[in-house]
Amino acid sequence: MERGTPQGGSISPLLANIYLHYALDNWADRWRANTAAGNVLIVRYADDAVYGFEYRTDAERFQNELDERIRRFGLELNAEKTRLIEFGRQAADNRERQGMGKPETFNFLGFMHICGKTRRGKYTVSRQTVGKRMRAKLREVREELRGRMHESVPETGQWLRRVVLGHNQYYGVPGNMHALKSFSEEVKRLWRRALSRRSQKGRITWERMSRICARWIPAPRIVHPYPEKRLSVITQGRSPVR
Repeated sequence: MERGTPQGGSISPLLANIYLHYALDNWADRWRANTAAGNVLIVRYADDAVYGFEYRTDAERFQNELDERIRRFGLELNAEKTRLIEFGRQAADNRERQGMGKPETFNFLGFMHICGKTRRGKYTVSRQTVGKRMRAKLREVREELRGRMHESVPETGQWLRRVVLGHNQYYGVPGNMHALKSFSEEVKRLWRRALSRRSQKGRITWERMSRICARWIPAPRIVHPYPEKRLSVITQGRSPVR
């Protein structure tokens, strides 16, 4: 394949996964088993990936060799998105002892990942909706509502119900309730504005809008467990990473 795949094409993610499986995944797995001194966590989705290392020396060596590896296939790392950061339980503890700020965050698959704590003070990885992603989705909702200006309330309500349910199903992770509520409230506000524009009686009151939303807009809900309750990655020749 000399010309690559079309940006946004439906076949692009599939072809990217097949290509990167041989160009990257197999190599990274061998590197983890034969070269790394400590545990290595590999997570990739299409052309986005996160690599976790127990030791900084492993991370630095892998980054250099990764750059060389993908150049052999005519690819290159995105300089704006590729960075080496200290992240995790030890990072949070080390920086706290040294009087430094909190560890850096990183974005992956629509979530900002943050070194946080539970209500009991235990370490956890907090995931919050990336603001840019949420604003983009709300712009889509606003434009769609304009196109549905003359639909009945039940028709538009059924569509918005699917939108909000889908949003909750993806972003409904522990610690992200504030973002879920913000998305839901903004959808309600956009719908009220759209209905008010077509109303001959003027702006729809929030009292009436609340009744409409109670019928069609699902409440924000956490639907996924904490990561440690479902994540167990086995590194070759080593104990499980949890």
